[in-house]
Amino acid sequence: MLSMSKTSFKIKQHQDPGTRGPKSPDMSDKRNESCHALKCIPGEYIREEAAHVRKSIPSQDGEATYIPGTLYCTNLRVAFLPDPSPNTEDCSCQTFMHSDYDVALPCIGRLLAVNSFTKAKVLTSTSTLKFIPEELIICCRDFRVLRFRFHDSGLEPQAFRVSMAIAQAHESSTKDGSYEDAALKNLGSCRPNQEEEVLEEEEEKKEDGSPTLFFQTLRDWEKELQRIGAAGWRVSPVNERFDMSTSLPKYLWVPSWFLDNELKRAFVHFNERRIPRLCWHHPGGSDLLRAASFHPDSDPEKEDMRSVETLMLAGHPQCVIVDVTADLPSPPEIQQSYSKLWNLSLCLADSFVSSSNEKWLSSLEGTRWLDHVRVCLKKASEVAVLLAERSRSVLLQESDDRDLNCLLASLVQVISDPHARTISGFQSLVQKEWVATGHPFLQRLNLLQKNDGDESPIFLLFLDCTWQLLQQFPGSFQFTEAYLVALHESSYVPFSSTFLFNCQWERGRRNQNRFLTQLYTPINGWREPLCLEILEKDGYPVKEATGASLPTIWDWSLRYSPRHMARFRNPCYRRSGNGGSNGGALNGNFLPQNIGKMENAPPGKRTLYLFSKGSLSLQAHFFPWKNGSLAKKGSRRSQGSEAPREQDRSRRCKTRSFLLHHDGLLLLPSYAGPSICLWRRCYLRGSPETQVGLFAPSIVGLTEELDLLQERLNYWQARGS
Repeated sequence: MLSMSKTSFKIKQHQDPGTRGPKSPDMSDKRNESCHALKCIPGEYIREEAAHVRKSIPSQDGEATYIPGTLYCTNLRVAFLPDPSPNTEDCSCQTFMHSDYDVALPCIGRLLAVNSFTKAKVLTSTSTLKFIPEELIICCRDFRVLRFRFHDSGLEPQAFRVSMAIAQAHESSTKDGSYEDAALKNLGSCRPNQEEEVLEEEEEKKEDGSPTLFFQTLRDWEKELQRIGAAGWRVSPVNERFDMSTSLPKYLWVPSWFLDNELKRAFVHFNERRIPRLCWHHPGGSDLLRAASFHPDSDPEKEDMRSVETLMLAGHPQCVIVDVTADLPSPPEIQQSYSKLWNLSLCLADSFVSSSNEKWLSSLEGTRWLDHVRVCLKKASEVAVLLAERSRSVLLQESDDRDLNCLLASLVQVISDPHARTISGFQSLVQKEWVATGHPFLQRLNLLQKNDGDESPIFLLFLDCTWQLLQQFPGSFQFTEAYLVALHESSYVPFSSTFLFNCQWERGRRNQNRFLTQLYTPINGWREPLCLEILEKDGYPVKEATGASLPTIWDWSLRYSPRHMARFRNPCYRRSGNGGSNGGALNGNFLPQNIGKMENAPPGKRTLYLFSKGSLSLQAHFFPWKNGSLAKKGSRRSQGSEAPREQDRSRRCKTRSFLLHHDGLLLLPSYAGPSICLWRRCYLRGSPETQVGLFAPSIVGLTEELDLLQERLNYWQARGS
């Protein structure tokens, strides 16, 4: 148990003086009597601390500037608390897990102890450190690099102890499960101030038109279905008990005339029982669907084939199946590229090489990360054009429908739907296409570092693609780069339900088991679990807590100050003329030319196309069980007859993208070489020259940020002229 009484802590302190244990709560209580003290959440205790530590911050002249403070190592995080000064914020406004000063233990990628007389040593729990470290460098998995210099006059033992404590805490948090227990048991649904939350929600409704939807209730699905204007669809509760598929959400969008009894016949014919279902409706009449691949061992009857055909066509005479895996990188390839990018970023932070150095740029190209971003944007643009071209169903198909389908479906909607470019719309999109639909966040982000073989930052690749769109169309997004950076670094903070689970079924099941017999009372903004039996014995009124759950990643006020969150909103945002309610009606004169030559189907005839590697091919058989494989290579037509040349496609995008962008309807990005840039503010945060002006901690920093903004303004003015 992490939540111990004071008595149990005192007993643990009576041990061998040579063995250091958790800091006594009595010490924490004395420390908390003053405003300037580390505030621990329930279940968290301080393992070691070091005073008079200086944290390095970047400066424009290249020389390091330091902030004095105290470095803490707890069982959950590494925290730095600056000493009070006239320039620091009121400590009552300090947020938990502040991105500039704190790092969760699973977010630590590498620890380095530095001494001027020896080489830097990588620290592990079994390291034998034979020197007193002068500096401790924490390389975070989210590309942050935190540098701490220790006092050099009599406090060396603290430097040694806190360095080793961090190394041991980092490794033990992934082995004994204490971190997972603390995150799931002791962090309830927390709100710093209920009145502030209501005001924020009202402000969100006022500016965005709707709050963030979590897609946990039937009402959320019905509300979104009404917003996109999909009249021929309904919300089906067929999976409400997860007896059809545990990885799918409770509710699905299916054709309105399709009965649930007929729907149940289709589940067994798809991998992981993930059937075709609607994820977005184009105002021009097309429907975007997603599904897993056909199950190779299924043996469908005639009625089953009819059910599958009804789902895939969705009332349209034509269905285009998009082979997602044909063009996009695989999860292992994404992970390998991301790992190379992370190591390259650390090399830049540890050397005097500039990010504009030719050798470094060559190494960046070798990671292939920008290539992955490029092909994702290209594929999403092609699917968006397919949807805008004419009324048909477009089905995204992936082996298990839980990785690349999430990325592609989300990108298509950001490109096509102005509502997805607002803050609430983007957050709702992530909830719908990633969280509710069962992207395995716990495995792909590997927050608890238990599934190294399954790790792949597909969600972070999606954020990079969104940033590329933001760079090319800066006035079309309500959020800013600071918002995307905050979301990127929050993905490695395992204190929310958003990234701690692999599917909606697992998320609800774990929350129910953890909170079934717990009552929550506010303590310093957090809610601490108390045993019902103890409360009853002491005469407190007791009732079981209902609806208790972990906070979501969208509870920004838990980690960011109001001043920081103010940077999330884009002052240059231009709302579309229709208010962004349903994406707007596309004018046929502005539509791109046909991406491939598709024949008009005769009345009553249903046709199936396969879109793979830039070409459309007509399928002779509607079901793969008839001819062995849906993506049979011999069935493809020549690319010259079906798909336009890449140069012609780029030319059409350039001539029409301004009109489409001007009306806020369809954003067709350029994915040519120079148009895809490195997300420097995210990936080069360890480089001092890139960190300058990131979040302006002082007047000097604000001046530096204004200089950067002026350079950006000059760039856009020159581009506009």
